[in-house]
Amino acid sequence: MKGLTRLAASLVLLALSTPAWCAKKVDLDYHVKLLPQSDQAEVRVSLSQGSAVRSLDFELGRDGDYSDFKADGQWKVSGHRGLWQPSADKASLTYRVRLSHARKPGIYETRMTPDWALFRGEDLVPTAHLDQQDGVELVSRLVFELPTGWKSVETAWPRIGKHTFRINNVSRLFDRPTGWMLAGNLGSRRVRLGETDVTVTSPKGQAMRRMDVLTLLTFVWPQVEAAFPRHPAKLLIVGASDPMRRGAFSARDSVYLNSRTPLVSENGSSPLIREVVHAIGRFSDHDASDWISEGLAEYYAIELLRRGGGITDERYAAIQARLTREGKNVTSLRGEHVSGATVARAVVVMQELDREIRVKTHNKRSLDDLAQVVMRANSVSTPEFVRLAQSIIGESSVVLDSKLLR
Repeated sequence: MKGLTRLAASLVLLALSTPAWCAKKVDLDYHVKLLPQSDQAEVRVSLSQGSAVRSLDFELGRDGDYSDFKADGQWKVSGHRGLWQPSADKASLTYRVRLSHARKPGIYETRMTPDWALFRGEDLVPTAHLDQQDGVELVSRLVFELPTGWKSVETAWPRIGKHTFRINNVSRLFDRPTGWMLAGNLGSRRVRLGETDVTVTSPKGQAMRRMDVLTLLTFVWPQVEAAFPRHPAKLLIVGASDPMRRGAFSARDSVYLNSRTPLVSENGSSPLIREVVHAIGRFSDHDASDWISEGLAEYYAIELLRRGGGITDERYAAIQARLTREGKNVTSLRGEHVSGATVARAVVVMQELDREIRVKTHNKRSLDDLAQVVMRANSVSTPEFVRLAQSIIGESSVVLDSKLLR
C-alpha cells in the first residue's frame, strides 16, 4: 500500500509539474492578402481551436486604419478597442487594414503601389491583450497571398514556405507579426555574417545600393559581434527611394534605409549602423531617459566604424570636437524625445563613461559591458542606468554625477 501511495503522489506531482513542451499546441495563423487597388491588406486571424483563447482585446489605433470586421464568435468595438471572443471550434477574425501612411503630404512612412508594398508587421495585426486557457501554446505562422505579377515577400522572420513565415517571440505571450516587410517585384542580395543571415532588398528601380550595404555590414560585422552578445538569426534591410521618408529607421531585427541616405554621413556617423545597433540592442528606456538608447546607438554608429579601421585617429578627434561643439549648450539630457544637440551631448557622455570604466577597471571592462546589461534589461531609467554603471565600475561614476542627468 505504501508503494501505491508513493506512486499516486508521484503521478500528482508529475501532473502539476508538466513542462512547457507538453502544453497543448493550437495553431494561430495570420493570412494576409495584399490588395494594391485599394491600398489595403485583408488579414485573417485564425485559431485551429477557438476555445483555447478566452479573448483578444485589440488596440485599433487611428480611425479608419482597420475596418470591415467579420468574426466567428463575438466581436465588440468600444472606442479604439476591439474585443474578440472566438467561437469554440475553428474560429477566425477577418478585417482590412490600410497600409500607406504619410508622415506629411507627399512623404510616406509606409507605402503600397501597384508593384510593391513596404510596411511594418505591427500595422498588419494591432497590439492586443491575450487571455488564453492554461496549458495552451499558440503556434503562430504568417502567410502572404500576393497580387498577380508580384514575385516575392521578405520579412525578418524565418521562412518556412514560399510565402510563409514562423512567428515566435519568446518575450511575448501574443505572437504577432512585427518588423519591416516588403513585397512585390524585388531585387535582393544575401550573405551570412557570423551567425546571422543578412538580406538587403528593395523594389526594382528604386536605386538601392544593395552591394554597398552588404559591403559595409561585412566590414563592420566582427565589431558588432564583439560588442553585443545577441546575434539575430536573420537581419533584414529594406529600402526604397523618394517619396519614401529620408533616413534610416529600425524595427524588430530589421532596418528601413532610404536609397538616398548615405551609408556614412559627412559627420562621421553611419545611419545604417546606428539603426542596426537599435535593431540588435533593443535598448529601451523610460522616465524621460531617451538619451540612453539614442546616445548608445549613436555612440556605436561611430565607435564600430572606428574599431573596424574605417575612421582614422585624426578623423575621430574631429568627430569628438564636433559632438562637443554641437552639445555645448545642452543643460539636461532628460526628455522623452531628444534633439540632435542632446544626442551629441549624450554621445560625449558615453565616450567619457567608456574611458572612466576602462581606467577604473584597468581595461578589464568597458562601455560594452554596460551596454550588454542594458540590453538584458526590459527598460531602464536614468537612475537605474547610473546604478548599473556603478556595478560595472565597482564604485560611483564621476562622469554620471552630473547636473545633465537631473
